[in-house]
Amino acid sequence: MNANPGAARRSLEGLALGDAFGERWFPLFREPLQAYNDIRARRTPEELRWHWTDDTALALAIQRVLDEHGTVDQDRLAACFALTFDADPGRGYGHGMHMLLPALLPEPEGWRTLAPGLFEGGSLGNGAAMRVAPLGAWFSDDLEVVARQAELSAEVTHAHPQGIAGAVAVATAAALSVRGELDIRAVAERTPEGAVREGLLRAVGVPFATEPWKASDLLGNGQRIRADDTVPFAVWTAARHPEDLEAALWATAEALGDVDTTCAITGGIVAARTGVEGVPASWRERRESLPGRGQGRARRTPVAGSWCGA
Repeated sequence: MNANPGAARRSLEGLALGDAFGERWFPLFREPLQAYNDIRARRTPEELRWHWTDDTALALAIQRVLDEHGTVDQDRLAACFALTFDADPGRGYGHGMHMLLPALLPEPEGWRTLAPGLFEGGSLGNGAAMRVAPLGAWFSDDLEVVARQAELSAEVTHAHPQGIAGAVAVATAAALSVRGELDIRAVAERTPEGAVREGLLRAVGVPFATEPWKASDLLGNGQRIRADDTVPFAVWTAARHPEDLEAALWATAEALGDVDTTCAITGGIVAARTGVEGVPASWRERRESLPGRGQGRARRTPVAGSWCGA
């Protein structure tokens, strides 16, 4: 399998930027009407430090496993997810991960029985999709490999077929982005059957001239924390602005909802091709840095590069 670590790193930087940017619009920082008005006016969040959430923390864990093994080793990934959570559980993890990841710390291979037991059939949430774009960029030379590796990465925490389908769709979109071939229908055709694919096919019919908040009425904005309510809209905004990361993130934010996750997905897809250099310098300076490269100045507690070590 050929690897494209440069594209994966671009995607990771964009995912983290989208995650941290999207997090600014939650009610913890500004009430919804103010958030919406600021987004429509394209007013940059005034906070000097933009911290990322579990979306980026878990993407870093996947990146670490790929760096070490060149492929998804599921037991190693489960261990890395558990260590990442244990190092900083306050990153905004969902209820399911608060149940699953601590249990994987002493016994990582337990994901095989524990993940399918979440929510009586496995999680169909957006967690596997939100972290996977860099993996799609890594394997972008071969779309069949992208789909299989995305499935492997998802199964560790999201056993429901639609949780897995969301990861396949986002990884495929990121791979196509790297190749300059991002197309919603092409993503849908490579997504397993079910609600995520149906949502993507609806997205094909939504003109790019549609205002993003109106598109989200048709496609979802992540408010239900399900893959099928999250992935179609994020792929739509990425395909709407395939060469302009800043515009893609503003458009995605207009829908509010689970805005850190939708922006993380969109950012990871678009930046796999563009990188983050085209966004305002102040955004890159404010975003919490990532291990490996000093993109931004802020850092809090351990970072995933040390969480998954040894």
